[in-house]
Amino acid sequence: MLKNIFIVVILVIVSLVLVNVLHKEETYNLKLELLKQEYAFKPIPSVNHYKLPELQKDFKTPQEVTEACLSCHTETHKEVMASSHWNWERLSYVKGEGVSLTGKKNVLNNFCIGSNSNEKACAKCHIGFGMDSNKYDFENARNVDCMVCHDNSEDYMKGASMAGYPDRLVNLKSVAQSVGRPQKGNCGSCHFFSGGGNNVKHGDLEAALLSCSRDVDVHMASNGMNMECVDCHTAENHQILGKLYSVSTSNTNRANCEDCHTNTPHFSNVLNRHGSKVSCQACHIPEYAKVNSTKMAWYWSDAGKLKDGQPFHEEDSLGNHDYLSIKGSFKWERNVKPDYVWFNGTARQYKLGDKITTIPVQINTLFGSHNEKDSKIVPVKIHIGDQIYDKEHMILIQPHLYAEEKGDSAYWKDFDWNKSAAAGMHNAGLPYSGNYGFIKTKMYWPVNHMVAPKEQALSCVECHTRENGRLANLTGFYVPGRDTNKMLDKWGFWLYILTIVGVFGHGAIRVGLKVYNDKYSKQIIEYHGQDLSDDLDG
Repeated sequence: MLKNIFIVVILVIVSLVLVNVLHKEETYNLKLELLKQEYAFKPIPSVNHYKLPELQKDFKTPQEVTEACLSCHTETHKEVMASSHWNWERLSYVKGEGVSLTGKKNVLNNFCIGSNSNEKACAKCHIGFGMDSNKYDFENARNVDCMVCHDNSEDYMKGASMAGYPDRLVNLKSVAQSVGRPQKGNCGSCHFFSGGGNNVKHGDLEAALLSCSRDVDVHMASNGMNMECVDCHTAENHQILGKLYSVSTSNTNRANCEDCHTNTPHFSNVLNRHGSKVSCQACHIPEYAKVNSTKMAWYWSDAGKLKDGQPFHEEDSLGNHDYLSIKGSFKWERNVKPDYVWFNGTARQYKLGDKITTIPVQINTLFGSHNEKDSKIVPVKIHIGDQIYDKEHMILIQPHLYAEEKGDSAYWKDFDWNKSAAAGMHNAGLPYSGNYGFIKTKMYWPVNHMVAPKEQALSCVECHTRENGRLANLTGFYVPGRDTNKMLDKWGFWLYILTIVGVFGHGAIRVGLKVYNDKYSKQIIEYHGQDLSDDLDG
């Protein structure tokens, strides 16, 4: 009985010791708490536009709303008209190629390919009115659309294929009286739905962010910080901070995590040192497309199939289009683990007329390597597919896709690739041989949103592992725990052996000395004990 009680007492003591040794209190991150406080207080408008006399009339055209805005904001149109959101281009520099104008006007992608000759449909995501061709007047201030970015009523929307004009059901007076600081819905109306639907292009930008939980995004969560896009993508004179590397080339005017969180956000020096070569996103965005699927592949070569002479569509079990006659076949994924690349903040895009030099064609190239000081490992979505190209001129073709009626050579109406290619290339001022085919393409989309709570950040073993690690496809540099190095492994092996030998050798010496000392002490005691006995007898 006493023995059992003793064992229980010992187990309780050991358990209490282990709890105290292994338990770690959550460290209070003062910098993070200060950031939370800063964004907890939402800006309060200093002007109530509902009360302004200039906005009390019924507006017949959206241009009249712009004129009313400019009656107070007299010079704002100049700022807007100097932005890439308005011009669809910016000065870009690529090493070895020099400076050029790059943007949606002349850059292709492997989704809907390009805007040239399709402006009337693509202008749904332009901050202006009346863009129905590539002859658009970018100097006309009356066509600046203030409402698309500043409407706070959530009632404003661009019309489908209306050259950037608002939907006919929009109450212009109500919207004009409800303008304010841009909200998620303003930015999302374009960036969430680019490519033809929700979450099609980016994978980390979608309508779920309008009201999501912290598991989806810690910054934009409605039960968390509930931040707006412009909290990070700030603007000075309407020049928005941030880069979309489907159309941008330079490492300037970027929005970085470090802008708020600094270069030392962790209490662990080891984790902070990772920041010199590993982006914050690489660890803190373990998955994207968390709510709705994103398109991972688009095959234009499958387009054109008809049923009973009419276009048709097919959906998967989640409601995503598997097939569209006008666009081809697709592959979708949800809860996607990113791919990873080295990126130094500079890029190159395929522009109209560029010669094809690689297969698959690199629609955009993110520059960087582990040897470059400014390069970091970043997570990306890789979108693949095929699209039409000129077999003789070896250039990608910009097809004419959209038209309201048949007979305009638009593929989405006439389903004739040859006519569509001829019309599109003529409009772009480029040659067309008449000999077309389809070629594989690849495009990279850096993943920056859908930041997970810190508890869900990647663990060390997800990268530092021998098999199927996150960085398995990034080679040419040494990752501890993943890679082997003969010299390093040899030294490590012998250091391990020497350590074991040292530990056991040290223990053996200690034991030997203890045995020797005990034996020697016993002899001394016996010797002195005999002497003492003789003295007593004497």
